[in-house]
Amino acid sequence: MRSEGPKPVVGTMPSTSMTTRAETDREAEGPSLGRVALVHDWLNGYRGGEKVLESIAELVGPADLYTLFHVKGVLPAIIEDRPLYASWMNAIPGVQGRYRWLLPLFPSWADRLDLRDYDLILSTSHCVAKGAGARSKALHLCYCHTPMRYVWDRFEDYFGHWTGLRRRIVEHQAERLRGWDRASASRVDHWIANSSFVRQRILDFYEVDPDRVAVVAPPVDVQRFAGVETTSGSRYLVVSALVPYKRIDVAVEACARSGRPLDVAGSGPEFGPLEDLARRWPKSDIRFLGFVPDAELPRLMATHRAFLFPGVEDFGITVVEATAAGLPTIAQRAGGALDSVKPGVNGLLYEGESVEALIAALDEFEGSGASYSVDAMREWADGFSREAFARRYRNELRRAMERQQSRGE
Repeated sequence: MRSEGPKPVVGTMPSTSMTTRAETDREAEGPSLGRVALVHDWLNGYRGGEKVLESIAELVGPADLYTLFHVKGVLPAIIEDRPLYASWMNAIPGVQGRYRWLLPLFPSWADRLDLRDYDLILSTSHCVAKGAGARSKALHLCYCHTPMRYVWDRFEDYFGHWTGLRRRIVEHQAERLRGWDRASASRVDHWIANSSFVRQRILDFYEVDPDRVAVVAPPVDVQRFAGVETTSGSRYLVVSALVPYKRIDVAVEACARSGRPLDVAGSGPEFGPLEDLARRWPKSDIRFLGFVPDAELPRLMATHRAFLFPGVEDFGITVVEATAAGLPTIAQRAGGALDSVKPGVNGLLYEGESVEALIAALDEFEGSGASYSVDAMREWADGFSREAFARRYRNELRRAMERQQSRGE
């Protein structure tokens, strides 16, 4: 095994029981995978991307893992207990709080990562992991959460407030990263997008063969939400990181202006500005709950009237979680909500991104008299379960391997 020089930070192999189960699955489902390399952008938390990696790791069993940054002890054993190689940047003192400032260096890590000793590369990418394997002939299957938003169509959401020299520098770096991002897309043999929306972004930005881009929704632990009793309340609910592109301001203003009660669960830099926005309507009934632990989300979601989803997300796991808890969703007809919201089953979709559009949707929701079946919602949510993800990902892996073999690649 060769790499660009990192040292293993975790050196024990997965447990025998896990290996046996994974090998049994592979024997039942298809040919041996050979030597496998997992590549993930960074491992400093346990969020949606890491849950995808966790599910893939369970499927493939023993495999080496490469990443830019790694914080020990924050991830499940299935990820931690394997040979894990972090980049040289991981050793920079205090880097975990400032790693995003090193973004211009990330492509060079992917370019130099030597994976020639592997038969299969499985990347999970929202940044540069999909560019791994430049010198390898291994089959490369990439699970893409999204092309880099901050250098493509969401640049203004992230950097619109920057001015002067800082603005010129970031524009130059974004242009350079776009060029690398497009060029390195050729290193991927088969793509899996986490939604139809992301699939289209892959086609638009990378101009790859549509037949090589499938859609598999990320795994959601729906069972922990389905176990709660649904008692529909009178208040609407938002659960989100409070950052500008989530457009929680639309939900706050729509409810404040129309006199509807709203609970906002989440934290982030927009917490104060959103509180200020709500105060513009003295009679508004907006409660800011702050960060709510995952363990409390099922009960919270099961006791509200509807879940508001005003932003454009790549997928939106919280929509599926709300559905599993029996809570219908009111979402903008855009982004990942097109896959996760089935009108009449687990909510409604509305056109437009304005406050007025959401108010009209709330009027429609309340005036339609529609009754949403908790059983039907939970059945819909089951289609996004961890088991459903494993089955669909395995099928796409098999398809990619068969395609490679049929072409003699």
